[in-house]
Amino acid sequence: LAAPMASALAQVSEQFAALSLAEVVAVALAIAYLLLAIRQNIWCWPCAVLSTAIYSGVFFESALYQQAALQLFYIGLGIYGWRQWHGGGEQGTELRVSNFRLSQHAIAIAVIFSLTLVTGWLTARYTRTPMPYLDAFTAWGSVVTAWMMARKVLENWLYWMVVDSMMVVLSWRADLPATTALFMIYVAMAVVGFLGWRRSQRLQQASATA
Repeated sequence: LAAPMASALAQVSEQFAALSLAEVVAVALAIAYLLLAIRQNIWCWPCAVLSTAIYSGVFFESALYQQAALQLFYIGLGIYGWRQWHGGGEQGTELRVSNFRLSQHAIAIAVIFSLTLVTGWLTARYTRTPMPYLDAFTAWGSVVTAWMMARKVLENWLYWMVVDSMMVVLSWRADLPATTALFMIYVAMAVVGFLGWRRSQRLQQASATA
């Protein structure tokens, strides 16, 4: 048991020693994004745009093509999120935390799995990506979940818990140790985000009925 453990620790040390500056900066900006998002601070979106711009190159070099393409989508979503949080509520007011109906969850999940099957098959057939279906699932899961966050849908945090857990596996297999650590932190922070947004929503509801 000791020998495999020592080997694993040595591998982790080697991976962290080989970190690129781009990955480190992207991770730092991504953590800043999530911390600000938990606090519903609109400045989370500029951090998201910068982080994803860097990550597009990092993932492309690791042959995670759907993740690389996803980062380009995130840049546009960051601009959309800024606009929505700034005045996307009723009559241009601040956007409030809301919930998805069960039917909306069913549609979201169906969209994620349908697109996962299609693009997973295509990337498995035409590219050298190592885990095409996991890559596809995390990509499309992130697209839907990020849009939910931009609209301040409370359950986005529950979706992130699943997607980020899968990203831990994907990033580790792609030899991206800092990104692996980032998504492990993301899973824990998604729990904090869910509890914080739910508390905020309850305060909003109590204020509206007072």
